[in-house]
Amino acid sequence: MPEWIEISLRTLSAVAVLFLITKMLGKRQVSELSLFEYMTGITLGNLIGYISLDTDISWYLGFVALFVWVAISTGTEYLTLKSKKLRDVVDGKATVLVENGILLKDGLKKERLTVDEFLEQLRKKDVFRVADIEFAVMEQSGDISILLKKEYQPLNADMLGYRISSEHVPKTIIIDGHILPDMLEASGKDEEWIHKELRKLNLKVGDVSIGQVDSKGEITVQTGSASLPKPASQKPKDQIAELVKRLQDDLSLRMQLVLNDQEKLEYQQALDHFKTAIHAYQTKT
Repeated sequence: MPEWIEISLRTLSAVAVLFLITKMLGKRQVSELSLFEYMTGITLGNLIGYISLDTDISWYLGFVALFVWVAISTGTEYLTLKSKKLRDVVDGKATVLVENGILLKDGLKKERLTVDEFLEQLRKKDVFRVADIEFAVMEQSGDISILLKKEYQPLNADMLGYRISSEHVPKTIIIDGHILPDMLEASGKDEEWIHKELRKLNLKVGDVSIGQVDSKGEITVQTGSASLPKPASQKPKDQIAELVKRLQDDLSLRMQLVLNDQEKLEYQQALDHFKTAIHAYQTKT
């Protein structure tokens, strides 16, 4: 057999084996790999290169080494699932870098992380002041997790006292002009309903690139040139009402966050004046 054909066949078989091995080892992202998994990835790549190109008559022994590494890797993963102590040795432990707005230099020294590198990681997460951080920790993967102090966290429904109903993941029922029966059944709809809704939009199933049903049972479709149906524009009266509600919520939240009684009183007075003015406006309209 010509050498170039042999190398081609060996490369194809090596790629097939590596694909199967990768599927066996799981699909964790590179940034989430432990040190041992990183070592395994490098070693497997070297072994595949040896199997593909080495003209030694014992090239097939590369497969033996490959499967030995896979056995070690899978065995180690199984043992780390069972043992916290072994997991700490193999994967390492998380390291606290900031606590209550105070930078812990011992943590940076342990992870061999300079202050400049740490600040760079903070900026990537849109954090520019260490004093704003309640807690920052370097995970085993090398990523840095950050919890901002409560007063610097973005507003959310819980802070404003809202109770919002849970939102379900939209069901994709059409892809590239084809209805997906399983997803359609999961959405609680049928094909007759789809055709009825698409007729309202002057569309056929074949015109739809992506069709999704949200938690309210409403369909939205992408045709490649438009997103339908178009969102209804709010009336000026509704926009004013929404803006007023936001301002009231903002004043109420600021009043709750201040610690000084005098400042709380000033916010309460401002909120009362605001409510009085809005009531007068609504009475006139």
